[in-house]
Amino acid sequence: MKPRLDYSKTAPGALKGMLELEKYVHGSGLERSLYELVKTRASQINGCAYCIDMHTKDARRAGETEQRLYALSAWRETPFYTQRERAALAWTEALTRISENEISDSLYKATMEYFSEEEIVALTMAIIAINGWNRLAISFRTTPGSYEPQ
Repeated sequence: MKPRLDYSKTAPGALKGMLELEKYVHGSGLERSLYELVKTRASQINGCAYCIDMHTKDARRAGETEQRLYALSAWRETPFYTQRERAALAWTEALTRISENEISDSLYKATMEYFSEEEIVALTMAIIAINGWNRLAISFRTTPGSYEPQ
């Protein structure tokens, strides 16, 4: 597919806002491995090929294993993820699919067992950010495979 436009050049102010959100999340103290799993899982749900490519590359670069990346879409069925990661992935799926479900008190309580109040805000902002990036990449057809980790 041919890209529709380069949003970073067309509206640099919009990109600046997204990058400020990323800056907050990166400085929040969330583990990089957790953040990359969350980004990858939300991108899988949204069907964002560009972001799946990007975040699996970044995850590998940060030390993530192939096994865990390959099994991510079936994380509930595997023993490969910690309880904290499972809580983050459940929260990610619920927020990414927010139009399809309620964010229940039981999910919130289960997530809070593994995250402080500050961490759950950071996790939620990370999920908001990746869902925004997915929508930009899908809408404007950012070319999958073009990303190279720095």
